[in-house]
Amino acid sequence: MSAIRVLDVSELAAPEPMECILVELESLAPGEYLRVLHRREPWPLFPILEERGFGHELRPCQPPGFAILIWRAADQVAEAAARSTGG
Repeated sequence: MSAIRVLDVSELAAPEPMECILVELESLAPGEYLRVLHRREPWPLFPILEERGFGHELRPCQPPGFAILIWRAADQVAEAAARSTGG
């Protein structure tokens, strides 16, 4: 069974969104994935996620912004759940 956590960083100023995301990911349990709501595409985040063993997918969402779905790369349950969501 998978679970979703939602983190809205859309109103935060840099570097707070990155800091909040990385802190939240440390406590991600097996089967969980993180849905981050952001006002723009956080390109510097993506290589950091890969280095730390996380997979991700970026999707446009409303209001104009983005949803970043993040899961532990080895967690197939969380990845399947994240990829099957509507964003």
